[in-house]
Amino acid sequence: MSERPTKAILRVLNGEPVWPLPIWIMRQAGRYLPEYRETRKQAGSFLDLCYTPRLAEEVTLQPIRRFGFDASILFSDILVIPHALGQDVRFVENEGPKLDPITSETDLAKLADELPLERLNPVFETLDRLKQSLPKETTLLGFCGAPWTVASYMIAGKGTPDQAPARLTAYRNPAFMDALIEKLVQASTGYLIRQIDAGAEAVQIFESFGAALPPALFDRLSLNPIRRMVEGLKAARPQAKAIVFVRGGGANLHRFASAGIGDALALDWTLDPAQVLPTLPGTVATQGNLDPLALIAGGEPMERGIDHILGAVRGHPHIFNLGHGILPETPVAHVEQMIARVRGA
Repeated sequence: MSERPTKAILRVLNGEPVWPLPIWIMRQAGRYLPEYRETRKQAGSFLDLCYTPRLAEEVTLQPIRRFGFDASILFSDILVIPHALGQDVRFVENEGPKLDPITSETDLAKLADELPLERLNPVFETLDRLKQSLPKETTLLGFCGAPWTVASYMIAGKGTPDQAPARLTAYRNPAFMDALIEKLVQASTGYLIRQIDAGAEAVQIFESFGAALPPALFDRLSLNPIRRMVEGLKAARPQAKAIVFVRGGGANLHRFASAGIGDALALDWTLDPAQVLPTLPGTVATQGNLDPLALIAGGEPMERGIDHILGAVRGHPHIFNLGHGILPETPVAHVEQMIARVRGA
């Protein structure tokens, strides 16, 4: 029998209700923190920040020092995989990521056949450093993007409002799309395994663009690729825990749960946990799901949102989080108040 974990997040991922709820927030190392903005200036480019272990470790630790979150998530980006595969990736200030689009089998053939893990050694060094520097009670999380979300960037060359370029490609050239998704399944699985080996105790898979997929494409491009990633990770590293976040995937959450895809399902802010939890198997942990804008607003709207989540999930294995990433304009004082309310429940 495996030893019972002592860290609160890992206990939840093992299916155990923990109270007060453990808490971390997506994008917790980010622009809302003045110390992050200072470190970001030192790095030069955003990718340089991701690939400089000393600085990536520092920004990962900043929210832990300030707030004492129960989990620390590796500071990196979902686009390091296409970058490592050989696609040109750059981040333009105030515009976001720009990539040279991959739109055909010819373009795909120019990428590496397999993910060259050595190109991502700085990421693994950051995890190794964090394993040594984090407080002993803090869970270390790794992450990657889901294949559909990453493919959407690779095809469009940028973020798009409704992922129309990638969706159109899936209809017009299904063989190319399937080949790209397959490459990303293999690359992402190997990347997550290596993160676990470097010190991550659990990982989160971000399907940020799940809402864009119609039912006719969802299984093929989202559910089944994520299933294969989780199965591949657990076959190689049985102790690894996986959180699956499908933004806008509410109608499909019960299908992920019933198929046993992931140890926890993260809920976006559009879902009511009081309605969702009764539809899920009791052994499936959940995470979420305060509206990031309620956190910006603070005061009574924030408190009402927190209290509703706390009331809905008590007695259930749940990790308190936002329903998506924290926004740059969020007041630090509101984060402090949110943590105090969750931990004082």
